[in-house]
Formats: sequence, C-alpha cells, structure tokens
Amino acid sequence: MSAASHSRPSLAQRLRQPGLVVAPGVYDMVSLRLADTFGFDALYMTGFGTVASHLGLPDAGIATYTDMVQRVRLMASMARAPLIADGDTGYGGLLNVAHTVRGYEDAGAAAIQLEDQEFPKKCGHTPGRRVVPMADMVRKIRVACEARTSRDFLIIARTDARSALGLDEALRRAEAYAEAGADILFVESPESVEEMQKIGRSTDLPLVANMVEGGRTPVLSHADLEAIGYRIAIFPVTALLAATHAMREAYQQIRQQGSSAGMPVPLMPFSELTTLMGFEEVWAFDRRHAETG
Repeated sequence: MSAASHSRPSLAQRLRQPGLVVAPGVYDMVSLRLADTFGFDALYMTGFGTVASHLGLPDAGIATYTDMVQRVRLMASMARAPLIADGDTGYGGLLNVAHTVRGYEDAGAAAIQLEDQEFPKKCGHTPGRRVVPMADMVRKIRVACEARTSRDFLIIARTDARSALGLDEALRRAEAYAEAGADILFVESPESVEEMQKIGRSTDLPLVANMVEGGRTPVLSHADLEAIGYRIAIFPVTALLAATHAMREAYQQIRQQGSSAGMPVPLMPFSELTTLMGFEEVWAFDRRHAETG
C-alpha cells in the first residue's frame, strides 16, 4: 500500500536531460497520491499547503522541523516521483540546518529548498519578508552541502531579496549561493517577464520558477518558461486553490439546502476515490486471507 518499494527516478539525473521539469504542489496524502498518478517528473511539497493542511495555520514560521520532516517522510514513502521538499530557513542556526538536511535526505526527499529569510519566515508572495545578511545564507548553503550524504540529494537555494532589496541584490545573492555549492537557484518573486528573463540570463545552474496564481510573478506557459531558461516550474498552491474553492461550494450547498443533491461542483465518484486510496488492495488481501470455514 506504499510506493516505497518502487525505485524512484533521480531528480539529479532528470535535470541532466533537456526540458522543463513540471512539479505540481502537494500538501497532504490525498493530493500526493492523486498527483502521483499523472507521471510528473517531480512533486513539490509546498510549505504553504502543508502547514495549512496539517496545522490549519499560516506559513509564517510556526511549523517546526518535526512537523515538516514527518510530512516529508510520509509523502516520500508513498510517491513514485522525486519529492522536492520545502525546508524553510533550515529551522534555526547552522547546526539546525545540518540536522534538517540530514533529516530530509533520510526521509526520502530528492531535494530540499532553503531560503534566506529571517526567522520567523513568511510565505513568498506575501508582504513583509526580510532577509538575513548574504554571508549568513552562504554559510547555511555550505553547511547544507557538507551535511548531505549523496550528491544526488539536491540543495535548492532560494533568495527572497527581490521584494525588499531589488532584483540586482537578489541576483548577487544567487551568484554567491551558487559559489557556496547550491545545485539549483530559486530567485523568488520576480515581478515581470523582463525580470524573469534577466534571471534566466544570470546563471548556468538550474533555475526554479514559482508559479503562484494571484502572486507577484507572471504565470507563463510551459514554452515561455523553457525559452527563458527555467529548468523547474513549481505550482505550489494550484491544486489547493482548486480544492478549497470546490469544498467551499460543496459546504455552502449543504448549509443552504441541507442536502448534497444538486451539488454545483463535480464530485469524484466514490468508487474512484476508494481506488485512489488503495482499498482494492485491502479487499484483495481480505480475499486471500479469508477464513474458509
């Protein structure tokens, strides 16, 4: 009932091949299992969505390392696709960063995303984000690279400097994080296609594009992202936005009508949901081990 026995493709190997890696956001085990049926090259464990679904709280530095590494372990144990996992700021100082990297790698993630925000961090594309001195993040990246046991476990260095300090400072930081050993760069919140193109020209390392509907960055087509030079596109809240909208419509119908009859949003057939969640394996197990008298 777990995909742990399946051999996962390496994200590092995939990035050595051409083409954009599309990684939809997953935030709980239902979204994880559903997204994984589509054969994506990678899945992205969104911090925003995971904190929201697990704790019912904003992604504002409230979730702990323990909260998050448990989610990583559960998701990675089930997923066939490589899991990119949000590691926030590393949950503390340099020793915490080393512990976080080892924990995420041991939990089965293919990559960890670390950012240069002050603690407590805030969700990207929201106001009030502040960043630590560049030298502090450089040390974090060096420690992260030293702590991992395999080079196939990738370190994604994210900078949130664009919003507060401007794009040039964000690019300066990205270059420094690359020199410190980061495998992938993530310049958060560019505010125009021109800024995205400037980022694309700035480095030879793989770049992450963060496609947040309603956020600060334009949501571009697959072809446009590839043309700019991005190698990974994450869609952290797309499924969560869709699911939450549909749930709101369903709850409103039940509250107003006292019934689910005439539901205004399509519902997945119950039989499909039981199949997705693995009930057919349970039923097959029961048949194999049924008492015959």
